[in-house]
This record gives sequence, structure tokens and C-alpha cells, in this order.
Amino acid sequence: MGKGMKAGKKPKNRAGGAPGKDMQKQLKQLQAMQAEMEQKQAELENKEITTTAGGGAVEVTMSGKKEITKLVIDKDVVDPDDVEMLQDLVTAAVNEAIRQISDLEESEMNSITGGFGGMGGFGF
Repeated sequence: MGKGMKAGKKPKNRAGGAPGKDMQKQLKQLQAMQAEMEQKQAELENKEITTTAGGGAVEVTMSGKKEITKLVIDKDVVDPDDVEMLQDLVTAAVNEAIRQISDLEESEMNSITGGFGGMGGFGF
């Protein structure tokens, strides 16, 4: 027997508490984090961002749900002989809107998780 240990006495948990309590505490923290993330996601869905392309010739407003809520095209860029340019401008404005919404989501979620990677893989 080890020095100072009496027969039948169990060694103390080195973590300082019952193993189940630590697990319960962690579970509660994860549940609180999940609730906060769900709230933040709901808030993000109500936000809108507006982007432009071609010096403002095309303007796209997108919701946090990544849905286009408004599309404005300057009549001066509507040229039947150059449809590709208009397509490119719309594509650029939409892609920029998606990028900005994604960046906003990532920033908001990182503020909750502290940058803890992989949370999205668990459905949070």
C-alpha cells in the first residue's frame, strides 16, 4: 500500500470533484452555447447587407438567410449587345453578398465559441 493510504480507502479524484459533476457542468456549458448560437443565428437571419458591382451599376441586397431581397440594375448597363457584362456584374454582386453574409456568420459564431473549430459539424 502507498504511503499514508489506509486499507479500504479509495484514492481521491485528482480533478477535485466527482467525475459526473464535471461532465454535467460541461454539458450545461455546451447547451448554453448551443442556445446562444441559435439565438445569434435567428438574429443574423433578420440582418441584410447590400453590395454593388460595376461602380454601383448593379446592387444586390441579401438577407441573413442568403436570399436576395432586392436587385437594382442601372438602365445604362442594360445593353442587348453585351449581355455577358450584365451577367458578370450580377454574378459578382451576388457572390460578394454571399461572402459578406458568410463572414458575418463566422464572426458572430466565433464570438460565441471563441473560435473553437468544428462546432458546425455538430449541428450547432
